[in-house]
Amino acid sequence: MKVEKEFSKIASLIGDKARSIILWSLLDGKAYTATELAGFADISRQSVSNHLSKLIDANLVIADKQGRHKYFRLANEQVAQVVESMASLIAIQKIETKKSVAAQKLTFSRTCYDHLAGKLSVDLVKSLLDNKIIISKDTTFEVTDFGKDWFRELGIEVDTLKNKKRSFAHKCIDWTERKHHIAGALGAAILENFLENDWIRRKQYSREIVITALGKRKLFELLNISIDH
Repeated sequence: MKVEKEFSKIASLIGDKARSIILWSLLDGKAYTATELAGFADISRQSVSNHLSKLIDANLVIADKQGRHKYFRLANEQVAQVVESMASLIAIQKIETKKSVAAQKLTFSRTCYDHLAGKLSVDLVKSLLDNKIIISKDTTFEVTDFGKDWFRELGIEVDTLKNKKRSFAHKCIDWTERKHHIAGALGAAILENFLENDWIRRKQYSREIVITALGKRKLFELLNISIDH
């Protein structure tokens, strides 16, 4: 019964409206102050402190102190994966019928913790598979020998990523596309590489990712991904 009891505690923590908004807001991989999170959840500063304490006690959120300020972020990649995966339980009809222009942009390309998500990420996986750069296994992706050389040309050392103390390239279900994108060390490296090369840019205070003109050209040249946005 202990497992069921502990699971019930976690479920009740995540199920609270304010705490679920806090966790969802932290899904962009950034760290925020309590004041910022209170604004996202539309609750008081005192209330957000109580919620954050409970999330920290449950090892769902951690706090980093810098000078006089505290910044809060998700405890690890596994928490982000759970939060993102829960969104896949939303009926697809409800997602389709509520797409504003802003929502459409977020659906097309966004961050999921420290990797790309949205249609762009799913198209990227398809192209990498079609070009034999990666292959699909049960719950993961593997990089081929040709793929190692391809990623090296891009500036990503696959063998170095494999030595990191984290998942290398696991499948993460995209909650809007209902298909897999790449998470783990490889997914994070791809996101950072695209940002450093100015193929994509983060949008402030949003998980939305903007594709630059250079990025559109490079993605088409290298992977035959055509972007009309």
